[in-house]
Amino acid sequence: MSAQKINLAEKFSHIHEHWRPKVVGELNGQEVKLVKFKGEFVWHHHDKEDELFLCIKGRMSAEFKDYRVDLHAGEFVIVPRTVEHRTLADEETEVLIFEPAETKNTGNVTHDTFTAPNGVTL
Repeated sequence: MSAQKINLAEKFSHIHEHWRPKVVGELNGQEVKLVKFKGEFVWHHHDKEDELFLCIKGRMSAEFKDYRVDLHAGEFVIVPRTVEHRTLADEETEVLIFEPAETKNTGNVTHDTFTAPNGVTL
């Protein structure tokens, strides 16, 4: 196996839905996922996994019960395990997520609209 470069703009051009992460890389049991946000996600937490959200293009927020972190392109936030949160974006935003491979995007919640299948690759 050889190392391959990933072009984020090219990969994002193939994503046409919101809140459905796509795996673009794997390392040490972790996945690098790309996703487009628009609107408000469901409140949830992850019992065992921390999550990193890196805003690539646009603006997004990570909302917690008693505060909010606003991100612009080039900024990231790490959400610690067990912390109740939701993500939101007023306009379409491109986000890179780094988290353990088995992480369900809606954590402790199953939601008809937002729960996405794991392991979907681009």
